Amino acid sequence: MFRTRLLSGIILLAIAITVVVLGGNILFAVVFLISLIGMIELYRIAKVNKSFPGILGYAAGVIFYLLLYFELQQYQMMLFIFFLIFLMFAYVFEFPKFTTEQIAITFFGLFYVAVTLSYIYQVRILQDGALLVWLIFIGAWGSDTCAYCVGVLIGKHKIAPKLSPKKSLEGCIGGAVGAALIGLIYATVFQNKFHGIVNPQLIFTIIGAASSVISQIGDLAASAIKRNHDIKDFGNLIPGHGGILDRFDSIIFTAPIVFYLATLL
Repeated sequence: MFRTRLLSGIILLAIAITVVVLGGNILFAVVFLISLIGMIELYRIAKVNKSFPGILGYAAGVIFYLLLYFELQQYQMMLFIFFLIFLMFAYVFEFPKFTTEQIAITFFGLFYVAVTLSYIYQVRILQDGALLVWLIFIGAWGSDTCAYCVGVLIGKHKIAPKLSPKKSLEGCIGGAVGAALIGLIYATVFQNKFHGIVNPQLIFTIIGAASSVISQIGDLAASAIKRNHDIKDFGNLIPGHGGILDRFDSIIFTAPIVFYLATLL
């Protein structure tokens, strides 16, 4: 099991690095694809993946990405409102086929998966985006590695034993500190490559720490969803890791945080 997890993890990392470095349409297409797969995984546990509400969700996801690609973000709010209205049509006219929870999860899925993951692409197309985008992975996967190491070494105080018995307060702090240090080192190494960022060391340290905290909340949120629906993994697409949402659960929250901190700071 460990060997399978390690091998698939290495392959996934290699693919991620290649796609992010290439950027542009390739990155857009990959993010779009994993968003749809993630929505399928979420809708599957709510048993709406092959139903009319699920189809509406996929259509909304496709339209959202088309609006993003063609820089028509001013129509996104209209999309959200009409998506909700059409879901209510399905809920009312097919009542009692679907529960309130199923309709809510269908609406929630567009934001939880498609909208949040789109920020990987949105960060990449920013000025200095080729360097900024790696903060997403530092805040998610880098933080996770640091948190695991510190937790194994000195972790004693559990923060959410019912959701993730192995997560400790010490590990969470270690993850945040570790991500902040990685961000600082990363900014120091590439400080002469930035064009629109003043004092990248300070900004990247802040982003690293903040995104680490958010990524850990994202990880616990995914665990809560799985606990509520009594499943171990969202899927089995990635051997040893589960589905898209199992591997990208922390990036879901980290990507938008990096985008907004990078644009505001």
